[in-house]
Amino acid sequence: MSNADTFLTKAEQDALVKCVQEAEKSTSGEIVPVIADMSYDYPRAGLIGSLVCGSLAAVALTLALGREDMWVFLALFLALFLCFSRLFDAMPGLKKPFISKREMRDEVAEAAFTAFHAHGLHNTRDKTGIIIYVSVFERSVQVLADKGINDLVNPLAWEEVVALVTDGIRAGRPGEALCAGVRRCGEMLVERFPVKPDDTDELPNLIIQGGK
Repeated sequence: MSNADTFLTKAEQDALVKCVQEAEKSTSGEIVPVIADMSYDYPRAGLIGSLVCGSLAAVALTLALGREDMWVFLALFLALFLCFSRLFDAMPGLKKPFISKREMRDEVAEAAFTAFHAHGLHNTRDKTGIIIYVSVFERSVQVLADKGINDLVNPLAWEEVVALVTDGIRAGRPGEALCAGVRRCGEMLVERFPVKPDDTDELPNLIIQGGK
């Protein structure tokens, strides 16, 4: 199972769905939490990591063997590079030291935008979709709202929700944190986007995107 699948327990998933349903009872907005395993594969980080680790290990083995032959080093390096490449692919967490915070931030922002459209949040009747996107690998949260909401609500307001969810996740309370974020979104929407008599639940109340 992927990190996204185990990020919330079954009980936390059920509680989060109920939180979304409760929040949407008072507003025409559609709030969709999305839990993603990771936002990008970071192949460049895997390549750099394999080069660095393969080089260091090849040097160490060459010295341990008492050989100062460039061809021995190159043979060892090639073999070790291939081994580390497979290791980095199998264990993406090893790539983190070779990924900048800015790169992760940019990739999460792009993935959140992609998920917003891929899951149809831009197709609600009144353009009132909101995504609370959590990328587990990067430990990052993004909140995006559709045009109907952003025309009336300052997009900077979503930073409060991001902080609320992020702080809760760091404190080891991901389920409670996401519920708090959902409730806060609902509070921001209820005045400007009250529920309509013919309102329907247009989108899923929780989406989990497993590993690639």
